[in-house]
Amino acid sequence: MPTNDINKSEKKVRAASLSRKTKETQISMALELDRKKGGFCGSTGIGFFDHMLNSFAVHGGFVINLDMEGDLEVDGHHSVEDVGIVLGKLFAEILGDRAGIARFGLSYVPMDEALARAVIDISGRPYLVFDAKFKTERIGEFDTCLAVEFFRALAFNMGATLHMKLEYSENDHHAVEALFKSAARAISAAAKETGVDAPLSAKGTL
Repeated sequence: MPTNDINKSEKKVRAASLSRKTKETQISMALELDRKKGGFCGSTGIGFFDHMLNSFAVHGGFVINLDMEGDLEVDGHHSVEDVGIVLGKLFAEILGDRAGIARFGLSYVPMDEALARAVIDISGRPYLVFDAKFKTERIGEFDTCLAVEFFRALAFNMGATLHMKLEYSENDHHAVEALFKSAARAISAAAKETGVDAPLSAKGTL
């Protein structure tokens, strides 16, 4: 039996890495899709944000490795936004022309009293609708107003239309975590391979 038969059956790993340096942040990140057990390794210097990135990775089936420094002496804005930028660029690089993926994804995620919804179209047309109101300004060292900044940076650099809604909640920790988990599951569903060697579009292209 030919020894190269095993290699022919191996599935190509969908992965990419990227480094980005500005006067505000220095980020090196690697992303891998399609893992049975996802996870996050590294630190942004913002504990709650690290917790959200780990939840995002675990529930999306993504492996995210991060090495970064940010100007946290200013605040967390640049760090959170720039992680979203780099993560979005990595998804865009991995998914390329979007041929052979499901393209659309929908996920509802409850977390105790909170319920969040995320709907995505990985179409090459960036847009974000973010409908969420929080009751507190901060969760640990994370400013709740930065949740929308992360998802805007992610969607626009990924080239995706992303609609997110916090249906209801009482606890902001639960609310933000449900949003991150729902986004991860929607992206995972949309990025799934279909085996069709063309973009899912009536026009034939995106």
